[in-house]
Amino acid sequence: MENVFQSRNKAKPAVYHLRDVVRDRASEGVTFRLRVPSLQIHQGEKIALIGESGCGKSTLLDMLAFISRPSDFAAFRFRPEIEDEAIDVAELWKKKKQNALGDLRKAHIGYVMQTGGLLPYLSVRENMSLSRSVLSMPADDTVETLARHLGIARHLDKLPETLSVGERQRVAIGRALAHEPSIVIADEPTASVDPFAAEKIMSLFIELAEERNITVVVASHAWRHIKRLGLRRLAHHTHRSKDGSTTETVVNG
Repeated sequence: MENVFQSRNKAKPAVYHLRDVVRDRASEGVTFRLRVPSLQIHQGEKIALIGESGCGKSTLLDMLAFISRPSDFAAFRFRPEIEDEAIDVAELWKKKKQNALGDLRKAHIGYVMQTGGLLPYLSVRENMSLSRSVLSMPADDTVETLARHLGIARHLDKLPETLSVGERQRVAIGRALAHEPSIVIADEPTASVDPFAAEKIMSLFIELAEERNITVVVASHAWRHIKRLGLRRLAHHTHRSKDGSTTETVVNG
């Protein structure tokens, strides 16, 4: 049976279209390869990539955020808004248009890091406002509204170091949403908190994204509470060559 997100978004344009994308990484004589034969993520979808550390989750997220360049690719297209034409990201990589890729990332993508990635010398309010400031967006009540929904409004003028790990992750989620991106990518956003807090934080995150019709791609090793939220799980498998020199993860979806 299709989950609610799949059926709702099937007819919508693809935000990401990847075909035969490969990323190789070598370390101490061993090659790790992430291979994506085919991947399409539609606007408004909520996607989960589940797996243990080292299986390539972060590598895929970094490619989707235009942080890491694939080693090889047949097609890599990005369409952040319905009314936009698809952008040929593969061509931008070929031409080494790093500034153009950075502009796409700033305007359209929010990123939640596993450790929050908050700037310690900025207040919660300033951290959450950072992406809006970079884009010269007008001052309004967006940050305050998000903070209220995330249960951190009373902490807006505090420094991150005074907050619990769970509260810092809520700030990181608010920062990723504050500039109204089309896509939010989250790398193990609740890995550092207990299971009860993780489920609550993830529920808030998905609820806020759903209200704003934001496409979400989450990497996690905990499928149980992700499954309850109705996310579509990407299929993947990992295998090692007989001589142990190459480990390959294949992702399809």
